[in-house]
Amino acid sequence: MVPLSVLDLSPVTTATPGSLALRNSLDLARLADRLGYKRYWVAEHHNLANIASSAPEIMIGQIAAATSAIRVGSGGVMLPNHAPLMVAERFKVLEALFPGRIDLGLGRAPGTDPVTSYALRARQDPREGDDFLERFQELLLLERGGFPEGHPFRKVHAVPADVALPPIWLLGSSGYSAELAAAVGMGFAFAHHFADYDATSAMLSYREHFKPSATFPEPYAILGAAIIVADSDAQAERLASSADLHYARRGKGESAPLASPDEAAAYPYAPIDRERIAHHRNRLIVGGVETVMKRLLPLIEATRADEIMVTTMVYDHAARRHSYELLAQAFGVAARS
Repeated sequence: MVPLSVLDLSPVTTATPGSLALRNSLDLARLADRLGYKRYWVAEHHNLANIASSAPEIMIGQIAAATSAIRVGSGGVMLPNHAPLMVAERFKVLEALFPGRIDLGLGRAPGTDPVTSYALRARQDPREGDDFLERFQELLLLERGGFPEGHPFRKVHAVPADVALPPIWLLGSSGYSAELAAAVGMGFAFAHHFADYDATSAMLSYREHFKPSATFPEPYAILGAAIIVADSDAQAERLASSADLHYARRGKGESAPLASPDEAAAYPYAPIDRERIAHHRNRLIVGGVETVMKRLLPLIEATRADEIMVTTMVYDHAARRHSYELLAQAFGVAARS
């Protein structure tokens, strides 16, 4: 069975403010470490009422300090929001403090709305259009000392200079990042949990066009999946009703903390809401262990995923913990002492 990992967005609910959501992430990370999960990645999102994860570098340090063996990383750092030198230095510091346990996942999107994106970048050098590739190349040139003679950055070094950047992963929800990750020989993580693009197409394309590198001599593709597991299908469906309401509201441009299953049950859904929920359910895997595995195993086989990275957005933190416990049991993950 392939390894299991966690993608954590630090969910904010009507009963769980952002400050508690972040502490819940530390608690879940300790559990994932004990259960034998391979990685624990935290996201970068801004100005969203249901997500507290806005500063992955800070959380990575806290989680790595609170755990012992699990790899910790970003899923991801949204590179358009940051100067490449700052990204390089922050992750070199993390790698120096927790050698061999840090991952640098990079994303193309800002992780927020256009106005908030502008606020994040207002003091940076303004660049037109999608400048991810330019920033990505700058990050690599800083790491490899590749700026030519006469370039103003030729003598700029990310410190600590004696520490290499941790492994770089490109995150994506379309074919573009798959092609780029393959071309530069880096790891690839596909966001099936929110992508409309076909996961199988992206992941097989990455594998087919992969060019080996020093860090990744072979292709390695992670499939990000939204999964909710409970002791029965009925219990899992109740938990998932919070996510259903979230996507119904999101379709109307509304942002709110994750509602309870009781709130979701009482909501007056319109037909368009039901359509949006059904569309989202094509990506959300919900049920008891047997039901979930019947959907998940064919997806793993079709995409040839090397690893599954699970995000579970539910109202109750105890239920979220239990979902990860059940999944680890189903995959036969060996617990750590």
